Amino acid sequence: MIKALITTAVMAATLTTSTAEAKVNIGKNDITLNSDLMTPEALWAMGRIGSVAASPDGRLVAYTVSYYSVKENASHTVIYMMNADGTDNRQITTSAENESQPAWITKTVGTGKKATTTYRLAFITGGQLWSMLPDGSDRKKMTDDKDGIEGFIFSPDCQKVILIKSLPFHDIIKKNPDDLPKATGRKITDLMYRHWDHYVESIQHPFLAKVNDDGVCSGLTDILEGEPYECPGEPFGGTEQLAWSPDSKQIAYTCRKKTGRDYAISTDSDIFLYDIESRKTSNLCKPEGYTNPETDYTKTLANQKVNLQDGDFNVGYDTNPQFSPDGKYVAWQSMKRDGYESDRNRLCIYTLADGSKNYVTEQFDSNVDAFCWNNDSRTLYYIGVWHGCSNIYRTDLGGKVEQLTDEQADYGSLQMLGNTKDIIATRHSMSAPDDIYLVSPQKKNKPVIISRLTDENGHILSQLSLGKVEKRWVKTTDGKEELVWIILPSNFDPNKKYPTLLFCEGGPQSPVSQFWSYRWNFQIMAANGYVIVAPNRHGLPGFGSEWCEQISGDWTGQCMDDYLSAIDDACTLPYVDKDRLGCVGASFGGFSVYYLASHHDKRFKAFISHDGAFNLESMYTDTEECWFSNWEYDDAYWNKDQSPRARKTYDNSPHKFVDKWDTPILCIHGEKDFRINANQGFGAFNAARMRGIPAELLIFPDENHWVLKPQNGILWQRTFFEWLDKWVR
Repeated sequence: MIKALITTAVMAATLTTSTAEAKVNIGKNDITLNSDLMTPEALWAMGRIGSVAASPDGRLVAYTVSYYSVKENASHTVIYMMNADGTDNRQITTSAENESQPAWITKTVGTGKKATTTYRLAFITGGQLWSMLPDGSDRKKMTDDKDGIEGFIFSPDCQKVILIKSLPFHDIIKKNPDDLPKATGRKITDLMYRHWDHYVESIQHPFLAKVNDDGVCSGLTDILEGEPYECPGEPFGGTEQLAWSPDSKQIAYTCRKKTGRDYAISTDSDIFLYDIESRKTSNLCKPEGYTNPETDYTKTLANQKVNLQDGDFNVGYDTNPQFSPDGKYVAWQSMKRDGYESDRNRLCIYTLADGSKNYVTEQFDSNVDAFCWNNDSRTLYYIGVWHGCSNIYRTDLGGKVEQLTDEQADYGSLQMLGNTKDIIATRHSMSAPDDIYLVSPQKKNKPVIISRLTDENGHILSQLSLGKVEKRWVKTTDGKEELVWIILPSNFDPNKKYPTLLFCEGGPQSPVSQFWSYRWNFQIMAANGYVIVAPNRHGLPGFGSEWCEQISGDWTGQCMDDYLSAIDDACTLPYVDKDRLGCVGASFGGFSVYYLASHHDKRFKAFISHDGAFNLESMYTDTEECWFSNWEYDDAYWNKDQSPRARKTYDNSPHKFVDKWDTPILCIHGEKDFRINANQGFGAFNAARMRGIPAELLIFPDENHWVLKPQNGILWQRTFFEWLDKWVR
């Protein structure tokens, strides 16, 4: 139900702790395993690499690692520093407080040959901005904000800084009367009163501050002063949604300037340009005076979709601007259609001189997931998924696309190594979590050189027997082929037959690429003796737009046939025991489990659904991001003149087929999941038990769409395998 659901590792790394918990100095875990099999405890002992920052001169790289303690049920983020070749790697923060978001500050004194440049590293700790020397010494506090800051971006000249702060917001949830200080009720007047996992009673704004000669920030100016809009955007936006011009005179930022119902039904965010001297703002996505076409959601939505795209105007998600180094262009990620959160993410280049836009990744029929400018201002590097792997590509201003890396892996982030021609990137796979790599593009017709710089979890991975990951192409019922990953059990014996799990992906448009998850981890499933079958069914990016978009309005059609084609093909393998099959999945994958529970023809012995949609009529109005169900279901359930696709969607909702359920099922849900509300999990579990079907419900009152707390994560893993071992093994 959300794009990139599987990036649990990234989201879990953002887990915060209370003040009391943060005082425990959690460090690197030198765990010694009792066997060569992956366990939940081994997973939670791993360090998780987060943000990476290369120094402007390309000599040093700072990065964060988050460590977790199951005992303390907490995490701790620290900062490391290394040379750009990976040598002299050392931890430079040692306090018990979280220290995060490293970024470089430069100061040049003098001119010409007499100029000297010094470097400091800025970071956040205790809700304030600090700086230190690259070795971790000479720590200085730069802000003393009573409300705290949540992010920052220094201007290129390092004389100004953007500070991200939260402000009270009571446009939709009204503030309670002052004479009722203990009242817990909330009076709500419009939609989008809660988002992802919290009630919306504050919004983030970017503030501009000066950096004095002594390094102290002063003179805050709210860039969105008086505007009831958020920047960065909910629920996952960060400082990547803002950018400085090279001359430090302008700021580009991402914002969806809507509230309430308008916000809830639209994905139309824009890129705005703020001039510091005049304090004027212009919209780079739309001409002055432009208004979106009216969309009447009381009418058939299928007839409205033609109005949800408007020629050359950007009316979908436009996010994450970056100025070219020469200051002539602004690039950003752009989706064409309003309300379609999984539209193809293109790379847009805006020419500041004449306002023209050019889309430079049209040769690549998949998403741009991250990008950066080359230092030449004529080429850009980006990460995109194709055939189940996320690699690095290059494009020029004319739209010529070249693939640079060809790894059975996923690159997750990239940036230029300062002023060099090299790229710093993070990379992971189904067999290893993130590490940092140096990617060196070569001259024409020569392959890139890839060098590994970190080995954060080598001391744990070296003790483990990991399952082999194999690629398999399977014929689908519509005459096409789907890529299926087969992950073999640890210490695999080809002469044995193994219980096997069908993995159903979420999204619904999230790739089954080479992801590493700290919960939906294929290697821990392999360590428990299971073969895993993970199909890239219809509806996933990386196989062209036609394949990806087929799923909208057809949740229970071709994609379900693809699941069954994948598991039926796997049953022809000599090591798969067709009498011991399980089916598991989360989000849309959880929906898939609920639907397959009534349409599997007794293939499976047990099901597990995490945060899955069960009743689509209820889901339509339960979810906070209404644009999602509007697009995917094609229409509201109450409209009598529904499109055929909408009728099919509601007629095939899993809750209407519970009479055909005949197999044990485990339902898992987080009560702070506002994307797919917990009533979906309650309803599925209650229905199963009322039918007399063996079922269990694992409910987390304090978790959202993911499970982020260490002890909850351990409980999730234990419950998961106890259920499978009981009914499948």
